[in-house]
Amino acid sequence: MKELYQRALIFPETIPTLVPKPYGYGQFYSKEMYFFLCQFLDISDRLPDPVRLGARLAELHQTSVSPTGKFGFHVPTYDGKLPQIVGWDSSWSSFFGNLLAGILRLDVKVNGTWKELEDIVEKTIVRVIPRLLGVLESNGRTVKPCLIHGDLWEGNIGTDFASGNIYLFDACSYYAHNEMEIGMWRTDHHRMKAKAYKREYLRNFEPSEPTEEWDDRNRLYSVKTKLMYSAHVPGTNVRNQ
Repeated sequence: MKELYQRALIFPETIPTLVPKPYGYGQFYSKEMYFFLCQFLDISDRLPDPVRLGARLAELHQTSVSPTGKFGFHVPTYDGKLPQIVGWDSSWSSFFGNLLAGILRLDVKVNGTWKELEDIVEKTIVRVIPRLLGVLESNGRTVKPCLIHGDLWEGNIGTDFASGNIYLFDACSYYAHNEMEIGMWRTDHHRMKAKAYKREYLRNFEPSEPTEEWDDRNRLYSVKTKLMYSAHVPGTNVRNQ
């Protein structure tokens, strides 16, 4: 619960009106149970407006600043009930490789060994990530560590009934390449697959160079979402995708 509160505190420091204001957390006296208190908002669970979401998300990524100048987070973070490897790392390709390897271990622990999957992920870490993400940090290029929500599916986005403002909640945040945020929008088990969402985001935050490899990076980032979902839902067909 502490790390949930720590994650929630980061967003108001960057964009105060993007998340419900966190008030505190603690443990009940009589039970082995915990609580987290935040601002109440009267919000809709309908799919968010692509234009508003794209602008607000880009603002978060552009204005956030990593306190160490590195990728990662200062406390352990969880995607749902499962931990993520988010220790500070100066290299984005190294950070993402470690993150993916950790998620594979969680998936194997829950679903069992599958040699073909494990071999493919290993090749992805050893060959694909250095090629697709390493180039972002070569020939004078750099990647800014941006604060991302980390689990930005439609269930974690709300629209204020009165104002139409977009709010994000239940984050599993860390500082990452901004494009990492929207990799999950291409997965079949989520509903935000309309091209308008990517288009509006990219209208506000242009793809990193080389731009012609943006879609390949987006596909690579979606692998994290699929593996994590597989680790959460044993036996799901998402593991076969």
